[in-house]
Amino acid sequence: MLIYNSRLIGTPVLSVQTGAPIGYVSDTITDPDNLTIIAFRLNGPLIGKSPANLLAASSVREYSSFGMVVDSIDELITSSDVIKIERIIGLNFSLIGLKVETKKGNKLGKVSDFTVTSEDFITQQIIVKRPAIKSFIDPELTISRKEITEVTDYKIIVKDEEKTLKQKAATEDFIPNFVNPFRKTEQDFAPIESTKPAKPDHSAKS
Repeated sequence: MLIYNSRLIGTPVLSVQTGAPIGYVSDTITDPDNLTIIAFRLNGPLIGKSPANLLAASSVREYSSFGMVVDSIDELITSSDVIKIERIIGLNFSLIGLKVETKKGNKLGKVSDFTVTSEDFITQQIIVKRPAIKSFIDPELTISRKEITEVTDYKIIVKDEEKTLKQKAATEDFIPNFVNPFRKTEQDFAPIESTKPAKPDHSAKS
């Protein structure tokens, strides 16, 4: 299932041990080398100002409509507990706001959001907000990770603008992360037999 990064913010983190939330996601930390969310920064009353306010993505047992499920609050770590996480936090890297250009140098816009898979939190698409001049035609572009050729501290370079413009919008493949109580069942859509009597066929010969 694809999830927008913006929807991850505010997601509750639930403990299997207590059956209650231990906090909520306030930020995501992405590895620029493979565009994978490797950790989540948490906030909440139980966390407070504790330095152990990070949750490694590998500690998430499940992501569902209720939130992220972990074993217990003991899963929380500090930035210095995992060298890789500490290094990436030090880079201060964020996909949001990065400029997006083609290999030919054509400016496409800036990253306003991105989608990840709920199983491994790997980035699948970036959502690009278009410059003011181009926004009248295409307010947003959805670019697949397959089109990305390079990621730097300041910009993302993609293969070709023509291919980029043909990408499908993320919402076309997005599966909502909740059960819609107003969704109609198959029974609701079952065909209703007509109660009107059939019209006589006057074309038949007597």
